Amino acid sequence: MDLNKITSPSFLKGLNKKQLEALAQEIRTFLIEKCSVTGGHIGPNLGVVELTIALHKAFNSPEDKFLWDVGHQAYVHKILTGRASKFDTLRQYKGLCGFPKLVESEHDEWETGHSSTSLSAAMGMAAARDIQKGKNYVVPIIGDGALTGGMALEALNHIGHEKTNMIVILNDNEMSIAPNVGALTGVLGRLRTAKEYSRAKEDLERLMHKIPVLGDKLASTAERVKDSLKYLVVSGVFFEELGFKYLGPIDGHDFEALEDTLEYAKKVKGPVIIHVITKKGKGYKPAEEDTIGTWHGTGPYKMENGEFVKSAVKGPAWSSLVAESVRKCMEKDERIVTITPAMPVGSKLEGIQKQFPERFFDVGIAEQHAATMAAGLATQKMKPFLAIYSTFLQRAYDQVVHDIARPNLNVFIGIDRAGLVGADGETHQGVFDISFLRHIPNIVLMMPKDENEGQHMVKTALDYEGPICLRYPRGNGIGVEMDAEMKALPIGSWEVLREGHDATILTFGTTIPMAMEAAGSLALQGIQVKVVNARFIKPMDEAMLHELMQEGSPILTLEESMLQGGFGSAVLEFAADHGYRSAIDRIGIPDQFIEHGNVDQLLAEIDVTAEETERRIKALLQKQVGSSV
Repeated sequence: MDLNKITSPSFLKGLNKKQLEALAQEIRTFLIEKCSVTGGHIGPNLGVVELTIALHKAFNSPEDKFLWDVGHQAYVHKILTGRASKFDTLRQYKGLCGFPKLVESEHDEWETGHSSTSLSAAMGMAAARDIQKGKNYVVPIIGDGALTGGMALEALNHIGHEKTNMIVILNDNEMSIAPNVGALTGVLGRLRTAKEYSRAKEDLERLMHKIPVLGDKLASTAERVKDSLKYLVVSGVFFEELGFKYLGPIDGHDFEALEDTLEYAKKVKGPVIIHVITKKGKGYKPAEEDTIGTWHGTGPYKMENGEFVKSAVKGPAWSSLVAESVRKCMEKDERIVTITPAMPVGSKLEGIQKQFPERFFDVGIAEQHAATMAAGLATQKMKPFLAIYSTFLQRAYDQVVHDIARPNLNVFIGIDRAGLVGADGETHQGVFDISFLRHIPNIVLMMPKDENEGQHMVKTALDYEGPICLRYPRGNGIGVEMDAEMKALPIGSWEVLREGHDATILTFGTTIPMAMEAAGSLALQGIQVKVVNARFIKPMDEAMLHELMQEGSPILTLEESMLQGGFGSAVLEFAADHGYRSAIDRIGIPDQFIEHGNVDQLLAEIDVTAEETERRIKALLQKQVGSSV
């Protein structure tokens, strides 16, 4: 079958088992080939090929609603809904999104890049359907890792309480990005091995139907026997106690089992959960053998052996640099504890996990819990390091405000993937953290210019008493020489990287090279621009700001973060608060969500470039001359 010619999943209705299996193999080959060039979430998608085909065969999208939790397992869904021809552009600038996207297709009912949201959204859709007297099915597909998220558990509780008609697919592959952790994973493990329970329950139910009912007493006795059997074989049967009809576990790669179970579920009144066991990476040996999450999402690779295609880099990965610096400090300070919400691999924490297992906690996909747990540790004179992606820290905002900053606790938050991250797009761009952290009292927020300053900032954070955040980008450092010993930096101190008297650029982190390039170009034109490494975003170096604004030369702020509430806003606030009338302009992320693509392309699209920096400096100088005439 030519996958590029698929326009609708309706063609699946007429396929037999043999044809479905052939289609599944063809889709796997297609995905392995395409992702070897573009990169992407290959492991999760190889694991849901049969499941996705079976869902589209059993239901009628878009009338029936599929909600893919997290969304990185929706590639097969995209192929079956007419987007195979666009896979050469997957996660590329202006190309096919790596997640479900409402504007891409009528079959994409829910946009998501963060986990654990599908059940709440499904409850909203089901409630709307019932109010509007609709008859369609609502089918959220959620992974076992995402089920550890508090939001998912809240939704399960509500759906079961309301007895809402809904078919929940629990895609259980025993992994999210890294191997799953937590007590709920143990529950699922017991269910996976409790096939005897399902068979025994069915046998008992058939037997009871054959026994004449001799009154309420016998009927109630039968119910107690059923309950006793349930608890005897599977301790706690979690989902049934929440009000769900539990079906499974079933083999998520067996078309007959999937079809029979889905057809049965469609006839059940109230909420149903189908527990499907799948193999992440199925059909591609390197991905199948992955036990730590390396093949969850990858860059390009060689199809024949799974070897990753690595681009030339100069310095260490930022995540590795920060994690290794923390590990070295942990060797000298037993108070330091590391916490991650399911990202030990992404945040390169494996070295800490191996060397200090008793002081390392992977709490699963539970960002709020991670933040408040860090606060609890801090109350007991420990020094917790919370390693978390910028975009996931958004989920723990209240915990940062209420549990960490308000009592001024000694928590070090490592904000990984700060700034634009590229291919993962809108849901993963780490551009909001400055705006949602800067206004919180007691918070210190910093970002290094290079990896050497980065290791010193780790030391600064671990020496500091109080809540402190270190932003660091995705990707690698620039390859600078590293000092042998880490040292703490004075809180709130900036440094001048280039002298100049005509204008000043205040910047930090990833935009420093941009500022230096612009200043160099302007120098050739006779314009001398000072470049300041404003490495402490909060508190700012007020002494230097007073000096700059008293001099009266124009100031341009440059940041790879949101303009609204960002660093530039802080400089404007300082000027207003102290009555300065310096000419100030700002470059940063405008008031919009930034889609997926190469970071340089995205920055060029929104005019965060050396060329725009140069143009803005000239405009400020012209404005200053004009106002003085």
